[in-house]
Amino acid sequence: MSGYTIIVFIIFLLITMYLGYLGYKNTKSSQDYLLAGRKTHPLIMALSYGATFISTSAIVGFGGLAANMGMGLLWLTFFNVFIGIFIAFVFFGKRTRRMGKALDAHTFSELLGKRFESKFIQGFAAVLIFLFMPIYAASVIKGGANFVQTYFGIPYSVSLLAFVAVVAIYVWMGGMKGVMYTDAFQAGIMFIAMVVLLVTAYANLGGVTSAHIQLSELFSNPVIQEDIAKSVAGGFQGWTSMPKSGSPMWWSLISTIVLGVGIGVLAQPQLAVRFMTVKSDKELNRAVLSGGIFIFSMTGVAFIVGALANVLLFQKTGQIAIVAANGVNDNIIPLFIKNFLPEWFSSIFLVAMLAAAMSTLSAQFHTMGSAAGRDLYEKTLERKGNSLVITKSATLVVILISTAIAWAASGLPIADGIIAKFTTIFFELTTAAFLPVYVAALFFKSIPKAAVKGAMISGSATWFFWTFFVHSNASYMQICKLLTGKASIVMETSLEKLSMVGTTFIALPVSTIVMLLVWLAYAKTGKSDLDSKHINKCFGSM
Repeated sequence: MSGYTIIVFIIFLLITMYLGYLGYKNTKSSQDYLLAGRKTHPLIMALSYGATFISTSAIVGFGGLAANMGMGLLWLTFFNVFIGIFIAFVFFGKRTRRMGKALDAHTFSELLGKRFESKFIQGFAAVLIFLFMPIYAASVIKGGANFVQTYFGIPYSVSLLAFVAVVAIYVWMGGMKGVMYTDAFQAGIMFIAMVVLLVTAYANLGGVTSAHIQLSELFSNPVIQEDIAKSVAGGFQGWTSMPKSGSPMWWSLISTIVLGVGIGVLAQPQLAVRFMTVKSDKELNRAVLSGGIFIFSMTGVAFIVGALANVLLFQKTGQIAIVAANGVNDNIIPLFIKNFLPEWFSSIFLVAMLAAAMSTLSAQFHTMGSAAGRDLYEKTLERKGNSLVITKSATLVVILISTAIAWAASGLPIADGIIAKFTTIFFELTTAAFLPVYVAALFFKSIPKAAVKGAMISGSATWFFWTFFVHSNASYMQICKLLTGKASIVMETSLEKLSMVGTTFIALPVSTIVMLLVWLAYAKTGKSDLDSKHINKCFGSM
């Protein structure tokens, strides 16, 4: 490790901690801590939203996945920009901001709970966040800690504690203001790193047209046929083509990755709450362009470079990316950096990867702490006390839980693609449990709270069953095998093909249908379980 790397890393840490201090200095109330005082600049909000959304999973995890599946993964970029930015900001963001302000809601769970006048809904949403987001956060912690361990040559336990400590300090002290200030700074570093990454990849292959021609021709190269035989049997048709329709790879790409993550972004609690941090719709309109450019640059570049790495590594080593990376997806992007970029950029990329992990992790810590402190302890259980102190204490607790999970895995190697897999699984949970409810809360006045409860319970139950007992994507967690002896309950049966179908394809329709059926039943009785004055208050500013 060079002295240049150490200097860059120290400067990055000093700026990050200073911005965290600014957040602490400007945090005077629970509204400041939870929503940054509802006065965030649109550019900061957009960059914070993007940096929270994009972690090492998008750059390293999904980038490595693109090296195996090809540029068909760019459909996820389209969904991320169109749904995750345009639809989210223009249609969901404005209503979320207005309703959140009208109801004085400070968290995503509180918004749903107050909208439907239900402590159960607020508490149930908070429990899902509290139980399952720490596992997602632990995978991000492990990814960040391993980056520090690899580059600095220090023990995993030391790198883990150091990495968590830096994030924990500015989240605990500065709350949402500290998180958003550091997110915006980290997003800038990520953007610069990805632009250099893209330019380098195309420059090494003679330009855009030449690069794509070489990537297309690589598929038919006789030298690699044995290496891609398994992928071809699964539906792979080349890095510049979509997988064969209906094949296992096609189902994985479309139903699990593109739809699971592409639609799931709308129901991410840590993202939705950012809409409530700005003071007017005008700020959200102004944030669309910068947010769209940032997300396109992050995911689009990662997927393109991941695919092009096959040509570059083949030219250098005679092997396609996954073979050169010893069969580990998460090693492909770092391998590309090591072989094709100058040493000075490796230092920038290290900082960019830490920034990606830290920006996502800080939002996760803040969201989990808010869910445990404000939504569960303070609002659902109705325990009294200083709101700011309660939320800060809960944030510390969830940080310790997430760190403990990452620490427990310290003796194990990172499972191949674990960050991308946990990202997808959590996005599928929020899609099933929250998305129909979130849509109903913002757009439909007459939806009864009973229908919302039914949707949340059925959606999360279906998600759990399909994810851990049917879908092959989570078979590595061994839950189904431990109980049934098989990776999936449909294996070795006539229904085996169902194991290819992503959870979103199943759980989202189930929760939506349950909500509609209960809603229809209430409509036939002519009764409502919500007060009309309260409904008018919710939609008065729409």
